[in-house]
Amino acid sequence: MSDRIVAAEVLLTSPGRNYVTLKITTADGVVGWGDATLNGRELAVAAYLREHLCPQLVGRDPGRIEDTWQYLYRGAYWRRGPVTMTAIGAVDLALWDILGKTAGLPVYRLLGGAVRDRVRAYTHATGWETAQLCDAVDAVVERGFTAVRVQTGVPGLDTVYGVGRGPGYEPAGRGTVPAEETWDTAAYLRHAPTALAEVRAHVGPELALLHDAHHRLTPIEAARLGRALEPVDLYWLEDVTPCENQEVLRRVRAHTTTPLAIGEVFSTIWEFQQLITEQLIDHARAAVTHAGGISSLRRLAALADPWQVRISPHGPSDVSPVAMAAALHVALATPNHGIQEYMGHPEPAHEVFRHAWSCVDGHLHPGDAPGLGVDVDEALAARYPYEPALLPVARRRDGSMTDW
Repeated sequence: MSDRIVAAEVLLTSPGRNYVTLKITTADGVVGWGDATLNGRELAVAAYLREHLCPQLVGRDPGRIEDTWQYLYRGAYWRRGPVTMTAIGAVDLALWDILGKTAGLPVYRLLGGAVRDRVRAYTHATGWETAQLCDAVDAVVERGFTAVRVQTGVPGLDTVYGVGRGPGYEPAGRGTVPAEETWDTAAYLRHAPTALAEVRAHVGPELALLHDAHHRLTPIEAARLGRALEPVDLYWLEDVTPCENQEVLRRVRAHTTTPLAIGEVFSTIWEFQQLITEQLIDHARAAVTHAGGISSLRRLAALADPWQVRISPHGPSDVSPVAMAAALHVALATPNHGIQEYMGHPEPAHEVFRHAWSCVDGHLHPGDAPGLGVDVDEALAARYPYEPALLPVARRRDGSMTDW
C-alpha cells in the first residue's frame, strides 16, 4: 500500500462504563478503530498510546500489520504486561479494520473465511440464593442461550465475586479508591458444589454450565472443587488458581477431569505456552485486545490447535463493542474456537459504538460490513466523560489480602 497513517488519536468515553478507543486515520481518509480498554487502568493505557505509540505510527504503512506489531513489541526494551499489550492490541485492531475497509471485505474473510455459520456464546446468571439463581438461568435460556455461567452467593458473606444483590452485576465501583470485600474460601468450598448440583438438577443435562472461581484457590483446594463438581458436568471451571505459577495446575489436572479454562489476565502467548503444550487447560481465555490484538490471538490459536486446546476469549462489558467485533471475526474463522463470553454492554455503549455484529438466540455473528464493522459516534461519545472506576480488592476474615 502507498497510503500512510496521518493521525492516531485516543478517545476516552463512559457511556455506562469507561472505554478507551484508538482512532487511526490514513492519508486516503480511511479510519480504523481499536479498543484499548483495561478495566481500572484506562488512563495508563491512554497515556501509553498518546505519549509513546501514536507518534510512532504517523507516516507508517497501515497495510504492514504484522511488521507494525513486531515493531511495537520487539522494538521496545520494556515489553509485555497488560498496559503495553492492550495498547499494541488497539493498534492491531485498528490496522485490521483499515485493511478490511480498504479491501471492501469483513475481517473474517481476510483471515481465511468462515469455518462456522455462527459463534456460540455464553452469558451470565447470578443469584444470591439457589432458587434465585435457577430463575436467572431460566431467563437466560429463554433468550436462546445454550450455555450459561452460574455464580452463587455464599452463606455468611456479604459480597461474592460475580453476584449482585440487585439486578445485574457490575464489579467496578465509581471512585478512586477500590471497595474492600471479605472472602472465606472454606465457606465457598462447602456451598458451591451443592448449589451448582441443584442448578444442574433444575436445568437437566443439555444446558452447558460454566463457573468461575476467580483465582481464589490453592492447588489442592482447586483439585477438591474440580472433583466435587464432576457430577455437575461443567463445560468448564474457570481461573481456579492465581495464574502466576502455572506448574500448580499439574496437581489440579491430576485429580479431576473437570475441564479447565484460564488466561483472561494473560497478555502474551508465552504465558500460555506451558499450559497448552502440557495440556493443563482446555480453554485459553485471552481477550483479543488485552493479549495484543487479532495478530497475536491468531498465533495463540495456532499454538493451541495441535494440542486440542480451544480459544474462548474473555468478553465482559469492559471490552468495548470494537473488541467484541474483533473477537467475533477471529472466532468465525478459527477452527479451534470454543465459545465466546458475552456479558453484554450498557445501552448507551451500543449507541456510541454502532456495530454490525449481532446476538441472536445465544449466538453471535460479526456481520459482513467491511473491516471490523464498527463505527464510533464521536460527538455522542464526548457527551459521556470518563469517570474513575476501580475493581474491588478482597481480604480474608483475618484481614490479610487475597486475590480478587
